[in-house]
Amino acid sequence: MAAQAGKDMLLKLDQTGSGTFETVAGLRSRRFALNAVAADITNADSAGRWRELLAQSGTRSASLSGAGVFRDAATDSTVREVFFSGTFATWQVVLPDFGVLEGPFQISGLEYSGQFNGEITYEISLESAGQLTFSPSA
Repeated sequence: MAAQAGKDMLLKLDQTGSGTFETVAGLRSRRFALNAVAADITNADSAGRWRELLAQSGTRSASLSGAGVFRDAATDSTVREVFFSGTFATWQVVLPDFGVLEGPFQISGLEYSGQFNGEITYEISLESAGQLTFSPSA
């Protein structure tokens, strides 16, 4: 796989629940992380007292985040409404030549900041709220 431009990694939101995703406007940076909490089954009989883990158990989760400037009043309004309602929305993270991760996320953080001689910026953080799907690029 060749190097990819960071601008091509997209964070998208299904704003209406119809399965149509729109890119969240104004993001200058995006990040996603996949996490797994292992189930530790180590006991007194573990060989050499090495930690043992139980395969295919534990909890998996994903985190999405981004930062940028709001450029689109509709996106700003939708993100704010999703945050204040506390509901789950379907989000996608698109990584060119890698694939698309999609599923329900809850906005866990929404921060705004600005300086007197600059633009207003925001940061958004999302946590997975159910089963996610991954579709590899063709």
